[in-house]
Amino acid sequence: MGNFLRCVFDTNVIISAALFEYSKPAQALEKVFAIGELLFSEATENELEDTFFRKKFDPYLTVEERTEFLHYFLQQSVKIQITRSVSICRDPKDNMILELAVSGQADVIVTGDKDLLDLEHFEGISILSPKGFLETF
Repeated sequence: MGNFLRCVFDTNVIISAALFEYSKPAQALEKVFAIGELLFSEATENELEDTFFRKKFDPYLTVEERTEFLHYFLQQSVKIQITRSVSICRDPKDNMILELAVSGQADVIVTGDKDLLDLEHFEGISILSPKGFLETF
């Protein structure tokens, strides 16, 4: 591992960053792009696309703006092949975040998800809220 910080952000944090320019998630995302690498997998990319283009976000961002953000996000991030399966979370959708983190040798997971935050660590990987991430790094 280099001296890069390797991070995994869950879908809700990424979408919050896109919707709210000065929010903690947006600040955390900018920080990762500046000092580290953001990791994603096919599963997290698919979830992000499926969620981000739901009608409920239409009042906030146009489809073009969302497409542009997604393109930027994926260009700035590193795609990881999942090499390990994990099934410890109450919400099975959280497992793909942990799988990405261990497969990509991440240093930190940034999430607003209480189920993940309650774990605090997973196999040596810190699990922090966007605020906790900004205070730590």
